[in-house]
Amino acid sequence: MKPSYIDPATGATYPLDVPRWRSDTGGPLMIGDLPGIGRDDIRRDVKSLWRYAASLPLDIRDPVSLGEGMTPLVEHRFRGQTAHFKLEWFAPSGSFKDRGASVMISALRQQGVRHLLEDSSGNGGAAIATFAAAAGIRAKILTPASTSPGKTVQMRACGAEVELVPGSRQNTAEEAERQAAQIFYASHNWQPFFLQGTKTLAYELWEDLGFRAPDNVLIPTGAGSNVLGCDIGFGELLRRGEITKLPRLFAVQPENCAPIHASFMGGTDALIPVVVKPTVAEGTAIAQPVRLKQVLDAIRRSGGQTVAVSEFAIIAAQRELATSTGLYVEPTSATVAAALTLLSIARVIKPTETTVLILTGSGLKATQRIGELLEAEKG
Repeated sequence: MKPSYIDPATGATYPLDVPRWRSDTGGPLMIGDLPGIGRDDIRRDVKSLWRYAASLPLDIRDPVSLGEGMTPLVEHRFRGQTAHFKLEWFAPSGSFKDRGASVMISALRQQGVRHLLEDSSGNGGAAIATFAAAAGIRAKILTPASTSPGKTVQMRACGAEVELVPGSRQNTAEEAERQAAQIFYASHNWQPFFLQGTKTLAYELWEDLGFRAPDNVLIPTGAGSNVLGCDIGFGELLRRGEITKLPRLFAVQPENCAPIHASFMGGTDALIPVVVKPTVAEGTAIAQPVRLKQVLDAIRRSGGQTVAVSEFAIIAAQRELATSTGLYVEPTSATVAAALTLLSIARVIKPTETTVLILTGSGLKATQRIGELLEAEKG
């Protein structure tokens, strides 16, 4: 059966060759289940995520690629627990968002999109600006006025028009939906081809680990694109018979903005309103995730769970990752290290298991904020 967009809420389908970012009823779209690929389908001569191109639902004739993917997987001990750290900041724009940006923009360019709109707390916008520049596409990025300057400067340096929106991350998303009537909305939270890029993380971990799945994957989670990408990718590998079980997915959020955690712990698919406070983990500060039900389904299907970590724990983990392992990450990434400690103490994760922590962005993305934290330590 030919792949298509599908609205999970209604079952409505739409052809993939027409650019769209949501269903006719306004809901988020997915792409129907794909059969997956085996190790013989990997393009061993391609040193980027495009080595897994055979897994994609659309034949991309001219990919927009800057060498994204193929990031290091390194083993370290952290607070007495051995884990594998996936260094997703080894990407052209410095974050995991490059996976989704490369595939999404490649598909949209092939479909004729020449001007696009994105909203982001930073890394997504930087990735879209980077790959839009490589594709020869005009980009406008909406971002909260509080976003780290290192990220907004990066967007502007790549030629994107950047609009700073007062208020919360949610205010920025709402403004983007209003402007989507004039510019094609290539949102990394809405457009399903973005998830086809993030699913390559699952294929890559499988290959990194000698063609086997890890037991556990800990993921910094805002809207949940990496959770969904891992669910899609490992699901395809399971259907293909390349793995025998799904890894447990652990979605990690800051306590100051943890709506997915609240809904998971409440045993519901509905959004449980939470009090949102400022967080150093700005990349996960999303109060109303667009694909909440799909993210919750993915976590439950894997046998995983959600974890909420305090600001103190995030800051301490960010500092200790750098001083004890040399891994210099932005605070958003450090949430998973803080969560590893909690899950290990509770014996949810055991020392004998293969556990992967996804480090999504470089500390260079948040130099000013980390500098402020270091100064506060002196005081």
